[in-house]
Amino acid sequence: MATAAAALKAPKEVIFEWEGKDKNGKVVRGEIRAGGEAVVSASLRRQGILVNKIRKRRTTGGRSIKQKDIAIFTRQLSTMMKAGVPLLQSFDIVARGSTNPRMTKLLTDIRNDVETGTSLSAAFRRHPMYFDALYCNLVEAGEAGGILEALLDRLALYQEKTLAIKQKIKSALMYPIAVIVVAFVVLTVIMIFVIPAFKEVFTSFGADLPAPTLFVIAMSEFFVRWWWAIFGFIGLGGYFFFESWKRSPKMQKSMDRLLLKLPLFGDLLNKSAIARWTRTLATMFAAGVPLVEALDSVGGASGNAVYQEATEQIQKDVSTGSALTTSMTATGVFPTMVLQMAAIGEESGALDHMLSKAAEFYEDEVDEMVKGLSSLMEPFIIVVLGVLIGGIVVSMYLPIFKLGSVV
Repeated sequence: MATAAAALKAPKEVIFEWEGKDKNGKVVRGEIRAGGEAVVSASLRRQGILVNKIRKRRTTGGRSIKQKDIAIFTRQLSTMMKAGVPLLQSFDIVARGSTNPRMTKLLTDIRNDVETGTSLSAAFRRHPMYFDALYCNLVEAGEAGGILEALLDRLALYQEKTLAIKQKIKSALMYPIAVIVVAFVVLTVIMIFVIPAFKEVFTSFGADLPAPTLFVIAMSEFFVRWWWAIFGFIGLGGYFFFESWKRSPKMQKSMDRLLLKLPLFGDLLNKSAIARWTRTLATMFAAGVPLVEALDSVGGASGNAVYQEATEQIQKDVSTGSALTTSMTATGVFPTMVLQMAAIGEESGALDHMLSKAAEFYEDEVDEMVKGLSSLMEPFIIVVLGVLIGGIVVSMYLPIFKLGSVV
């Protein structure tokens, strides 16, 4: 952990392109990785080069690097090393095979660091945006134990499982969110353009309008007059809300607690957090990382502030000599099945195996819940939209029905 802290505090090194003249007056050019221009100038002067120009190398184009890209890279590197391909050559092959220029540059930079004598885990720690503490700790454990290939394989499996859960959660939430957005757009168009046209027709009738029609017309007038304020409030309100959620630990804890209590979706989020928590701890423990150190990465990997807070308490209890199961029970956030599996694992000395079984169970539960929610949400959303749109349509046609009955 001290190594990780030191790596984060060290100045970030980037690649500089330079141009100058050597001792014979010949123009020379090259690239060098350093923490700043002053370091580059000093290094070149020691080589007897008179520097004319130094500039940062421009970042190549391409899409941003996603977690999925890192998972694919880990799986490819694991496969290469299992096949007996040397580490540096493995990096060359994977970098050349990448279709994302940013990913190619990242892998090339790591490869260059390793080639100059830096350990693989230290090279990864220079890029904390893409390789978190869990990733670097597992790689470091693999290097120390001489089982890097096995741990890379375990790490790739862990990332694939975690990504699969996240994708299932996104797919479960995407449908209702998309429908709500489309419904809001349709209602806005109706309120701003369609209802005013009906209002002009009704005004020419000169008759008293039913209460539902008057209510819808009043809403339409409000939309027409204040549409800019409504959209501005929604946009700015959403922006500040999500920024507060992202930056304020207190807000994160409150929202995560609230999300876990939501009907239907709360149970899904709870099970996915448990699946990630157990999968992460099983992976770290199986890699030989001491339990107290492993718990450093487990809380954040759960993706929920409630479990992160519980993990911090578990870590404190375990470090003072408490059993893992006892500490987990005291938090009150883990279901009975997980506690029983952890207890059996502690007693039998197979904690990683039992936690992996618990993770597989909850991953299957998440999969089944996503399928059930998808089929359950469709009729519910159709009913809600039908009531909203149908209510507006009926309200607009009530005056016409009234006139028809009079005639």
